[in-house]
Amino acid sequence: MIEELDRVVLTTYLPEYGLIVGDIGTVVLVHQDGEGYEVEFITLDGETVAVVSLFATQLRPIGRREIAQARVMA
Repeated sequence: MIEELDRVVLTTYLPEYGLIVGDIGTVVLVHQDGEGYEVEFITLDGETVAVVSLFATQLRPIGRREIAQARVMA
């Protein structure tokens, strides 16, 4: 189960926030035993981009042997 402060991967596009599939965020709040989550997405230098309410189907845990990639936000 995904818990508070876990890092997660976005699995859906959220263009209204400038977020794309694969962006990494941190869970700041778990709703109703994991049915939903508040996730904070930040730049690599620590600026908050968005704090978004997501359904469990819109994110996943970080998998073993995955590597992060940097991109410039539009």
